[in-house]
Amino acid sequence: MDDYPLLDVFLTMLFLFLWVMWFFLLFRVVTDVFRDDEMSGWGKAGWVIFCILLPFLGVLAYVVVRGRGMGQRDVKQAQEREAAFKDYIRKTAAGDPEQPSNVDELSRLAELHRSGALSDEEFGRAKTKLLA
Repeated sequence: MDDYPLLDVFLTMLFLFLWVMWFFLLFRVVTDVFRDDEMSGWGKAGWVIFCILLPFLGVLAYVVVRGRGMGQRDVKQAQEREAAFKDYIRKTAAGDPEQPSNVDELSRLAELHRSGALSDEEFGRAKTKLLA
């Protein structure tokens, strides 16, 4: 431990942290390139090749040139996800309008039974079949 001073440990940890942050930023840039619907395929290929051949310069250039759009695309995607989730909840809570619910079917069966269209046996079988 004497051969590795405390300042060197701190610098090693700092460099490791910066290296991990840079990889995070690299993956973030690459996912943003492929998420952008407005960019052509050639533009996407160009940015990816630029980031692979000159990694630090490519990532920093992308953040400078298209950084504002990254945030806007994140917000747009979050809003789309939230809208889809709310739509799913709304549809699930309302039930399928094309298929009547069990309560509707039971009330229809009870009405048929009261009117005499169904006997007691038929009503009982239909009710157990519906509730099963």
